[in-house]
Amino acid sequence: MQTPIQQYIIDRVREKRQQLGMSQEKLSIALGFESQGYISKIESTNYDDHYNIDHLNEIAKILKCSSREFWPEKPV
Repeated sequence: MQTPIQQYIIDRVREKRQQLGMSQEKLSIALGFESQGYISKIESTNYDDHYNIDHLNEIAKILKCSSREFWPEKPV
């Protein structure tokens, strides 16, 4: 089960990815993984996987945004 902050970040990354019309597979491959499995597992509520700081930085580069967009203004 995700912590509240992990779920918040996962939701923000998903929203940004979808706004740009990017699939889970395309983001996974851009991060260096061979399939959509990595992003799919993170976005699923059935797994405890989550992003690490390095991944968030790379995702921000790929999605052409600031990594700050993934974080809440106030603690959750």
